[in-house]
Amino acid sequence: MRISSRFVALATAAVVAGSGATLAMAPAASAVSIPSKCAYQWNTPHRAKTTTAVNLRTGPSTSYTALGVLSKGTGFTHYCIGGPNGTNWAWGKVTSGANAGKSGWVSYNYLTL
Repeated sequence: MRISSRFVALATAAVVAGSGATLAMAPAASAVSIPSKCAYQWNTPHRAKTTTAVNLRTGPSTSYTALGVLSKGTGFTHYCIGGPNGTNWAWGKVTSGANAGKSGWVSYNYLTL
């Protein structure tokens, strides 16, 4: 008989709670706080690369502050799209290069899957 990992986790939590011990659970690694400026959120993150050098910005237009420049071929995982025209900017996290780990907005025209 197969026991699901969710069942095992719940049973373990119940035993620990019953013993008076404290159990701290971390959020899922995929948990991402999506900005309100997103018009459409993907069910699963999209991995992309930049097609040219492009600015990573604090918001979905060129009027927002640049956080850094992503060189051509930089990895960028995006979780949603939005912007003044609806879907021309992608919000996500830089996965390679000098700005790895930073989150921000990139013009969708400069990304390729």
